[in-house]
Amino acid sequence: MAYKFEDLEVWQRALDYADQIHDIAEQLPKHERYKLADQMTRAANSIALNVAV
Repeated sequence: MAYKFEDLEVWQRALDYADQIHDIAEQLPKHERYKLADQMTRAANSIALNVAV
């Protein structure tokens, strides 16, 4: 059973955006991965989560 928000284009685009941010975060220097990368990925994930609420 699919949830209603899964059909929304904005939710699908938010997932794509989060994937792109995760890829960018992996390319950051090691000293930035635990600070900046963590913050970037959490923010990107929260977009899709906020749409789902």
